[in-house]
Formats: sequence, structure tokens, C-alpha cells
Amino acid sequence: MALLLTFVLTPAVRLLRRHGIREAVGAALLVSALLGSSIPVVALLAEPAAQWWDRAPSTVAAVLARIDRWRADLPVLGPASGTRRNASAEGSDPVKARLASEGIALTGSLLGESARFTLSAVATVILLYLLLASEHWMLARCIEVLPPRPRLRALVLAGLRAAQRDIGRYLMALALVNLGVGLVTTLAMAWLGLPSPGLWGMVAALLNFMPYIGPVLTMTALALAATMAGATGLEALMPPLAYLAIHAFESNIVSPWFIGRRLAMNPLSVFLSVLVWGWLWGVAGAVIAVPLLIGLRSLSRRNRKLHVMALYLEGSARPALSLGSLLRCGRTQP
Repeated sequence: MALLLTFVLTPAVRLLRRHGIREAVGAALLVSALLGSSIPVVALLAEPAAQWWDRAPSTVAAVLARIDRWRADLPVLGPASGTRRNASAEGSDPVKARLASEGIALTGSLLGESARFTLSAVATVILLYLLLASEHWMLARCIEVLPPRPRLRALVLAGLRAAQRDIGRYLMALALVNLGVGLVTTLAMAWLGLPSPGLWGMVAALLNFMPYIGPVLTMTALALAATMAGATGLEALMPPLAYLAIHAFESNIVSPWFIGRRLAMNPLSVFLSVLVWGWLWGVAGAVIAVPLLIGLRSLSRRNRKLHVMALYLEGSARPALSLGSLLRCGRTQP
């Protein structure tokens, strides 16, 4: 994550350096500005998130009661009548006991993950500052270790610069699109009467950085939030359906126009990259999956040996040639 933010903020560090501000000072200014803009937003949304968390136990109890009714109505899901009487006489239910134990385990897991997330966030901020402050030095060392051939060094430098530029443009464009998604989601949730609409707009904006996985998680979270707010039936489905309409408009109209064809990627390669990196690194892997593909494509375009890989990573806007024309072209070659 620090590396991705470095791609976005490096042009600003170079601009400050051209105006006489050293990299260390410019990096400190940018990191401070980033933290200064993030902390108020987190503080503003912390209270609504805590309220939803406090409401969770009562919601879990209501869900358990509803599950009991379903099990009583459907003999396939519930135990036999004699077993049910024995369980009620003993005051224990295996399903309730399992759910209660899972709830305790989930609470402990969340506390542990919160501590790890805090440590990772601090490490990310420190690493981001070091990468911004030493970006020029690191790039110079990478070029220096190459064989002293001007053409090779020029190609590598051009490839690295292109990868930085394309990744930075993609992340900036995606951030602006996701900001719009968050604002529209906030307005939609407020119109539907879902409590804390700003919180769910922020959740939608952040999770939208993960292709395919993020929208599914957002719809699930909105459905659970509607259930926790007491909605039933169609009312509980309105928030996720509203977000689904917003995401469909964004992914099919806004993003292709705003991001542009230059940064378009093959959907199959994007999906496979999200699966692989998400499996390896979880949420962070799903976030960096597309930027890594963009950087790999930028480098592949400037290397003859990797040019075939760049063809597979290209977007599908250009129609493919017919198989007949490809075969005829193959016959004409000696």
C-alpha cells in the first residue's frame, strides 16, 4: 500500500524538488497532509461505527430468534420433537451454543486484527515517508547496477517511469470515481432512511478499490445493516439493490469514460490477478492486483521478450481479428 501511494505522490515530491525543497522535507509535508486529511474523516465516522457495533448483540439475538422460528417451521432444519424437548429441558441448543461460541471467537479475532491493523498502519506511514524521501536515490541505484549500455538504461528508465505514470494516473482516476460512488451511495442511503449514511458511503468508496470482491462485500454489508436497522422483506433489499444500480452505472459508463482506454485492462487478467493476490495477501492483495498488472504491462511494452504478455493484458476495446485472416496471414509468411 505504501508503494502504491508512492506512485501517486512521487510527482508532487519531484515538483517540490524543482522548487528547491529537498525530498525529505517534501515527503514529510505530503505525508503530514495525507494524515491531516484522513484523521478527521476517521474521527467523524468512528462514532457511527461504534453505534453499529453496540447494536450488534441485540441484532444477533433477533437473528437467532428468527432462525429458531425457521427451524420450528421446517422439520428438515430443526431437530426431532423429542430431541427439541430434551434440549429445551436441559436449557441448551447445539445451534445456539455454536453460534454463541462463534460470536466470542469473532470478537477476539476482531480485537486481534485491530491491533495488527494499527501496527501495519504505522509501518505503512513510515515506509511511505522513506519511499518518497529516497525515490530518486533508489531509481538512480537501479539504473546504476545495469550494464553500462546507454540504450538498455534508457529503456529500463523509460519503462519504470511509464509504470509509475500509468499506476499513478490509474489510482488518481479510481480515487475520484470512488469518491463519487461514496457520495452517491451516501445520498441514496439517506433517501432510503438507513442510519449513518455517511459511514456506508465511505465503506462503498473504500471497498470499490477492490474489483469484483469490493462490490459484493458492500452489498452484503448494506443488507446486514438494513437487517440490523429493523428492516424486513423488500425494505431490507432496497439498500443493496440501490448500491447495485450505482455500481452498474459506475462500472459500465463512468469508469470506462473517466479512466480511458489507455489504462483499460483485459477483464479476465484483472479477475485472475484479483483472485491470486487476494489469496496471497487478502484485502491488500486485492487492492494492488490491478496496479501491479498496469505496471507489468508498461514494462512489457518496452521489452521485446515480454511483448506477448502485454498483448494478453491489453483491454478488449480493439476487436480481435478473425481466425481465417490470421491463418491466411500465416500462409503468406515464408
